[in-house]
Amino acid sequence: MHPAYFALVMATGIVSIAAQLTGLPRIASALFWLNIAFYIGLWALTAARVIRHRQRVIDDLLDHGRSVGFFTTVAATCVLGSQFVLLGGMWRAGAALWFAGITLWALITYSVLTILTVKPVKPPLAQGISGGWLLPVVAAQSVSVLGTQLAPGFDAPEKILFFSLAMWLGGGMLYIWIISIIFYRYTFFPLLPSELAPPYWINMGAVAISTLAGALLVLAAPASPLLTGLLPFLKGFALLFWSTATWWIPMLLSLGTWRHVVQGFPFKYDPLYWGAVFPLGMYTVCTIRLSQALDVPFLATLAGAFVYVALFAWLIVAAGWMLSMRRSG
Repeated sequence: MHPAYFALVMATGIVSIAAQLTGLPRIASALFWLNIAFYIGLWALTAARVIRHRQRVIDDLLDHGRSVGFFTTVAATCVLGSQFVLLGGMWRAGAALWFAGITLWALITYSVLTILTVKPVKPPLAQGISGGWLLPVVAAQSVSVLGTQLAPGFDAPEKILFFSLAMWLGGGMLYIWIISIIFYRYTFFPLLPSELAPPYWINMGAVAISTLAGALLVLAAPASPLLTGLLPFLKGFALLFWSTATWWIPMLLSLGTWRHVVQGFPFKYDPLYWGAVFPLGMYTVCTIRLSQALDVPFLATLAGAFVYVALFAWLIVAAGWMLSMRRSG
């Protein structure tokens, strides 16, 4: 079981929210209840893995490639929390998942990054870095997104919004640091088709969720004098993040074509493909929220079309998952 398997919950959750926001409530509801089952099941499997295969879990924590996968537990928790708030109207359940997400974020961020910093033997840059390294950004921004959505239900919403603002800014800065290294890695080092794994789509997903977090802060500004004063800054950076996410889409499609068509790398189910579905759903949601935040309705039309791309991708990966389980069974 790969540490990044919680990307299944991330992908299902964000596609569900995208369906809800684009007028597909039945699909959204079905994915919501399915996602609750996925979340509970993955935590049960994780607990079993820790008990029965503790050394493998420790090895994952020490591995530069696999350890960042643990950040998917944070994003999955907060995305599910957003589903409870937006689809179920269950503020308390969303708040409970938010506090759980903050706890997971703190534990995983400072344990994993400390371990990888102080370990004596480290891989070369070309082997150690990938799009998966942007999962810490996704984790931080997911905490910001859910916090902003929950803020009106707290006694002091301005404090919650300040915390969400700080998480958004920290996550945005982390994206700038890490994406610079990733861009350097695959532009100036040889890249094999096998190395261009699905997590590279997180290059787009991480900046898409940064767009969503910024857009929600813009929409929440009337409840916070601090956010009101920062509105030009918030709007500018939200648009910057969205533009960057949009730039990544044709680039990633070109690289995918090179991998599978030119180089003939076969399509085969991999749990990491859920990390490629998540950015597609997130791009849909962030585009809708940005259109509301900047009052540019034509962007919502783009999101209305893009949601079908996200749904199709989810169905393809889900079908691959079912086939792989059937073969292994």
